[in-house]
Amino acid sequence: MKNMKNSPFLAPVPFYWCDKCHTPVMGRFCSCGEKTRQVSVTPPGDVRPAFERDRKLVNWLFEEQFGVPLIPDDFLALLNKVPDEDRMEEVIIGGAVVCAIRYIPAESRWEVLPREAAACLVVPVRHVIKVNDEAARFIRDGSSVLMPGVTYVSSDIAVGDSVFVLTESGECVAVGKAKMSYEETVGATRGQLVRTRRTQLAVVDASPSTWDDAIKANENILNLYEAKSIEFMQDVIDKNPGLQPTISYSGGKDSLVTLLISLKAGLRLPMIFADTGLEFPETVENVHQVAKLFGLELIEESGNAGFWEEFEVQGPPAVDFRWCCKACKLMPVKALIDAKWGEALSFIGQRKFESAKRMQSPRVWRNRNVPCQLSAAPIQHWTAMHDWLYLFREKAPYNPLYELGLDRIGCFMCPSSDLACMKDIEARYPEMWAEWERKLRAWGDANGKSADWAEKGLWRIRETNEEDSDIDGHF
Repeated sequence: MKNMKNSPFLAPVPFYWCDKCHTPVMGRFCSCGEKTRQVSVTPPGDVRPAFERDRKLVNWLFEEQFGVPLIPDDFLALLNKVPDEDRMEEVIIGGAVVCAIRYIPAESRWEVLPREAAACLVVPVRHVIKVNDEAARFIRDGSSVLMPGVTYVSSDIAVGDSVFVLTESGECVAVGKAKMSYEETVGATRGQLVRTRRTQLAVVDASPSTWDDAIKANENILNLYEAKSIEFMQDVIDKNPGLQPTISYSGGKDSLVTLLISLKAGLRLPMIFADTGLEFPETVENVHQVAKLFGLELIEESGNAGFWEEFEVQGPPAVDFRWCCKACKLMPVKALIDAKWGEALSFIGQRKFESAKRMQSPRVWRNRNVPCQLSAAPIQHWTAMHDWLYLFREKAPYNPLYELGLDRIGCFMCPSSDLACMKDIEARYPEMWAEWERKLRAWGDANGKSADWAEKGLWRIRETNEEDSDIDGHF
């Protein structure tokens, strides 16, 4: 199976930590006046909060492997999604990456990849190896763990397990993968026990804090980003006086921030919602809730018929062949704009940190599929953390699906979702997923696909990049 994930792209990662306020800060200076320190995360570094469900997953996984939960109740935790075969998240606590969690599709399970920094927060009691001080000195310098100098091996270790290497006093000197099982170490005096994983020694701020603290620490930055986005909106409207301005609203965090910015600018714009018929029920509810809360006109257009008509011809959409965006979003929106205004300006919640293509996208553009629409991205330079701090500050009604483990909101069976996410969706919405798999299997049977084509998510893969809707999929 080919790797279905985008390659990492290089970009400035404006992610810092204030050791005085004990919070993430999206700039070099905290609102308290202190200079922040940069946190080293894997690019693009679109860091986001770990919600309660995320925290429980990390703690459960860490306790399963190492005998203790990782995230203290009164500490902020953040996640950074990084490129991998399916899904991998760096876990950030105290301004340091303390571990990563990775989903292994072939085994339908998660694993924890610990960093030495985790031992600043907790003392592992499982998958632990202890060494004497002389061996520890060589291991700190980069050596693997050899049997001479080993004083303790926990009995639960198997070959390939992630392990912590501690001194007899409990100090962590390395993490790595076990090359021998516990049974193989009994009576052994030679051999490589652990291949260590060298990581940059991180600074860990082991102090509690809250999201209210983080909002306060980022107050100056949030005000600046808000003001610049308002200025951008007003400038685009002024330069296009003949176009009806609108808000493209999807039910996701980015479009909600964009809507809030428009309200701060004194605008009361109609909301356009393209209902694909494949939306989560929570998303549809959020769209109507937001429109009612702010008293805005909601214009809905359905693309459900277009999806199923195209499905019969094209088969299911794939990661690199998302014909679905054009069929059930763009064409309905084009028809709506043509009929209602002839031409329109749409403010869209696009951010450059979402993908390599969006990093290269202009901030104002015309969608090749919807030439009657001029698109503009007020929050192009915002990161996910800017989004969330702003939403928390404004006490905004964001989609509850984010608190259930989704990092992006779209159709429930979006091919760009990872298999880890799809497993959760299948469990939470069994009837919706069963109907989708029924249609997948019917199409697969009619087109000579293997028996496990639908079940294993192989429908998400195409051999050629026939169409890339990453940018042109916006409406």
